[in-house]
Amino acid sequence: MAEKRLVILGAGPGGYVAAIKAAQLGAKVTIIEDTEVGGTCLNRGCIPTKALIASAEAIDKINRAEEYGIEIKGEINYNLSKIIERKNKIVGIQVKGIRSLFKSWGIELLEGRGKIKDANKVDVALKDGSNKTAEGDNIIIATGSRPNKMAVFPFDGKNIITSDEALNITDIPKSILIVGAGVIGCEFAFIFKELGSEVTIVEMLSHAVATEDEEISEILERELKKRKIRLLLNTKIEKIVKNSEGNITAILTDGKEIKTERVLVSIGRALNTENIGLEELGIKKGKKGEIEVNSRMETNVKAIYAIGDVVGGIMLAHVASTEGIVASENIMGHSREIDYNIVPAGIFTMPEIGSVGLREKQAKEMGLNIKIGRFQFRGLGKAHAMGEIAGIAKIIADAKTDKILGLHIIGAHAADLVHEGAVAIKLGAKAKDIAATIHAHPTLSEAIMEASEDLHKMAIHMPKA
Repeated sequence: MAEKRLVILGAGPGGYVAAIKAAQLGAKVTIIEDTEVGGTCLNRGCIPTKALIASAEAIDKINRAEEYGIEIKGEINYNLSKIIERKNKIVGIQVKGIRSLFKSWGIELLEGRGKIKDANKVDVALKDGSNKTAEGDNIIIATGSRPNKMAVFPFDGKNIITSDEALNITDIPKSILIVGAGVIGCEFAFIFKELGSEVTIVEMLSHAVATEDEEISEILERELKKRKIRLLLNTKIEKIVKNSEGNITAILTDGKEIKTERVLVSIGRALNTENIGLEELGIKKGKKGEIEVNSRMETNVKAIYAIGDVVGGIMLAHVASTEGIVASENIMGHSREIDYNIVPAGIFTMPEIGSVGLREKQAKEMGLNIKIGRFQFRGLGKAHAMGEIAGIAKIIADAKTDKILGLHIIGAHAADLVHEGAVAIKLGAKAKDIAATIHAHPTLSEAIMEASEDLHKMAIHMPKA
């Protein structure tokens, strides 16, 4: 049997994982990338922001050193250039790692911009100015997304910026207005606050991180307030005006004004589907420009698959990676469908948020009869020892079967802890199963055990109601 050939457009978390999986299964893989391997997640998203957040958390700990019995004499300073240098070093190590994996699995990397010519060919304009045609039995489109830009915001890359520019700042503004209280906006709010900026967030919806469980969102809003981050909900910006000194005035729809040195706009993502040959091949797109695929990640054109942000689903790196594995397995003769019912997610605010499964409001809208268990982090010995007592673990279960439907956590290491809920939902576990599982003490995971016990009003470390 002839060796299967696969061409992939985009080496982000969807594309590079698909490439490695296909190579593991015996394919000859060519992957095309016009910026850098790792895509948005590694170079302009997940990893660099977490590096900056780690620095912000270190600043927070130092500022609270007295709480831990540590006396620091003299003024505390930070070096922004070294913070950015550390971030870049971390990204560079990860990029090198992916390139090494490509070499290990015999994956050909073409650095340039690809355009699909037909169902088996991709023309590549290489960075060195030459051109090459990559041929394969199948093609996977994994071109990702970019920060969304709206005409109301006159982006200049310096004073009015997206998250891309925010990752490479050379100075910290005295004040910054963040447009959008979603994941990106809230993460950067905590970063800039710890670095010394006066931060204001404007959000048109009624809650920060509105995709999360409302109770979790409300706790985050309280934490924003504690850190003196101003949050304006149900608010829209009508116009942005820059004066000759470089200062900015944001005019709200109610006529009020916000004066600031810098504006960071984080209002969603635009899909990278332009000029890659979709229209010429008749590949179907949805109302928002997303590439339409089935549960096997197949487009309407035979032999062409699409994964990641361009399919317009859940825009998370690990979802793109899973879609990449599904696509590659199907291309290589296996049969697999994507399941979006159990997708854990993390938001790296201060404190973190972790979520998986149904939110309380979702469950009620579905007409489900549910019960809820909660446990405050302040009830954990480990949280007190860490000096991180803000937060809660919230479990949602079916009232009749006791099966776990959702787990939502805000608190230290929430993004790590939430996977206990993901496994439980995947295996169809009941709340009593978690409650009966011995959890090590002292750990933060005890909050999940206690929340499971609270579903039956039997939590040990909660007073009688």
